[in-house]
Amino acid sequence: MIDYRIDRHTGVATYVQIVQQTKQALRLGLLEPGDKLPTAREVVEATTVNPNTVLKAYRELEREGLVEARRGLGTFVRRSLGAAPADSPLRAELEEWTSRARDTGLERDDVAALFTAVLASHYPARTPDPAPAKTSEGDPS
Repeated sequence: MIDYRIDRHTGVATYVQIVQQTKQALRLGLLEPGDKLPTAREVVEATTVNPNTVLKAYRELEREGLVEARRGLGTFVRRSLGAAPADSPLRAELEEWTSRARDTGLERDDVAALFTAVLASHYPARTPDPAPAKTSEGDPS
């Protein structure tokens, strides 16, 4: 099961934090298809957020096809994301690198900025596919 951690100082909407943390758990293999998400009541009790906020996050995840609500049973994972299991050797390397960065005096935001810059150089931002050209009914093209 996932334990949501809400940071009220980030400026990121609470429901977005729940969506992001769920997606991260799916990417890391911490949540798998068939797993049950905590009930809205459980999330509210653990995080003191509004129940509607939790439900909004769960609806967003459902809209994206990642989870499904089963009336009277709860919300269940439909599919996972990515292929970066939590026990990946790359995670251990990243843990070591992060420790070294902290030991050299880098703050969390410094590390995040550095990682984001390197990530952007290896994974350029995706551009949306151009919309197909519209033709009118009588247009021979």
